[in-house]
Amino acid sequence: MIVLRFDHVILAVADLESAARELLDEHGLDSVEGGRHSGHGTANRLVPLGRDYLELVAVVDQREAEGSPFGRWVSAHSLAGSRAGLCLRTTVIGTLAERLDLTPIPMSRTRPDGLVLSWRLLGMEVALERGLPFFIEWDVPPESHPGRSAASHRSAPRGISWVELGDAQGIVPDWLGHHGLDVRIVAGDPGVHRVGINTDAGEIVI
Repeated sequence: MIVLRFDHVILAVADLESAARELLDEHGLDSVEGGRHSGHGTANRLVPLGRDYLELVAVVDQREAEGSPFGRWVSAHSLAGSRAGLCLRTTVIGTLAERLDLTPIPMSRTRPDGLVLSWRLLGMEVALERGLPFFIEWDVPPESHPGRSAASHRSAPRGISWVELGDAQGIVPDWLGHHGLDVRIVAGDPGVHRVGINTDAGEIVI
């Protein structure tokens, strides 16, 4: 069994600052500045949850986004108010790539403090097309993972506890293989429907 963990859930939004204020007002979850996705016309803010995080993503350059599959995906999902996507973390992305017959894609971005974060993504294009989770292996020390960033939450988050995924075609189980995550499959449109977040003040459902 390939070990998988929740890494982050993408929330596609129309405006980063407005979405961040709403998340703080409604759920007490603070966010920090992320960065710009060069070539995709998008930018993000991060909601650190300790071992994982939420990623608010918005289109900030419509022309650039129209030329990028990811940019177009974010644009379409933000208009629909969708929770958009789920990314799962692994430490054996090569083995997972072999099982799925896919090639990992190296990526990086520079944090506002100048630290370069690097990682490898797997299955992003398939995820965009079919509403499936995709996979990541981070090439950074654990303390530099985005989930570890400092944020002024009203209650202390303890991470993503479960994710509800739409899977009308019944393709998610074969895609994920054997795993120990609390992924709840429901009928309906593909993609993330709801997310459960454990905190010291109880569970938050988004």
